[in-house]
Amino acid sequence: MILSASRRTDIPAFYSEWFMNRLKEGFVYVINPMNANQISNIPLSPKNVDCIVFWTKDSKNIMPHLNQIAGMGYKYYFQFTITPYNKEIETNVRDKSEIIKTFKELSDKIGKEKVILRYDPIFIQDNGKYSINFHIEEFEKLINSLSQFTNKVIISFIDGYRKVAANMKDIKIQEISNNDMRFMAKHFSDITKKYKLQLETCAEEIDLKEFGINHSQCIDGNLIEKIIGYNIFNKNIRDDNRLYCGCMKCVDIGQYDSCIHNCLYCYANINKKKALENYKKHKPNSPILFGDFNPETVKQRTNGVESFKINQSELNF
Repeated sequence: MILSASRRTDIPAFYSEWFMNRLKEGFVYVINPMNANQISNIPLSPKNVDCIVFWTKDSKNIMPHLNQIAGMGYKYYFQFTITPYNKEIETNVRDKSEIIKTFKELSDKIGKEKVILRYDPIFIQDNGKYSINFHIEEFEKLINSLSQFTNKVIISFIDGYRKVAANMKDIKIQEISNNDMRFMAKHFSDITKKYKLQLETCAEEIDLKEFGINHSQCIDGNLIEKIIGYNIFNKNIRDDNRLYCGCMKCVDIGQYDSCIHNCLYCYANINKKKALENYKKHKPNSPILFGDFNPETVKQRTNGVESFKINQSELNF
């Protein structure tokens, strides 16, 4: 099983103590985001979990636990997002200079191959600060600062705008045309090539191979095999939850509307008031991320939670 922690919320930033308690207990309860009455008991034994993929804007709070996580037998890597937006857009994210410092510390601690830099989502304003040229300039500043601390950069352009329109109504962003995307992609590609970094897109329909930019597998079976040291049998089975997503199948243990970074563009935490309310309901010792639940609704999940390890005998078959 590949454990995603999490696309739905920032577990490393806000729920590290809870996450550690779940590893120690060996299970976690996860609410089905499409049906609140369905709760799954997910086993978290290292025998089940091949690799953990952490998604975060700030790894500071989980970093003191990483040695213990490794000592318990878990392997992992990070998808670490840094954008150039200020607190008008990301109202509860720490100062970016501190975030960049934390990124470097994480890379030094676990190795740059395990820290993927994400520059997403990219949006532009009508006659505003966040222009195409702004992104090109800020992207180069960021890459210049972090080129020695990662091997890969992933970009994506804002989508699902209707879902976040109410939160961003005062920002007045404009639609990014395919020509705009190609223009930025060409510059981004030139920058990453200069610093010898791999550049990919996340869940994008547009084909940018002409600039040497491939579609990403953020949950990447090839990278996972390098990190865990053995072959897995389903690395090419795609997670079909999102159109154009190249990720392999995983189990996500987060819940929507529970991240309090309060980023206006976030499609996973649209209701900022509800997210804060849910955060306040969080109990570090609970088997579930936040809120109360009926134990009778909890079902043991058995499908997709086993290890994907290929036995040596199968390799030699």
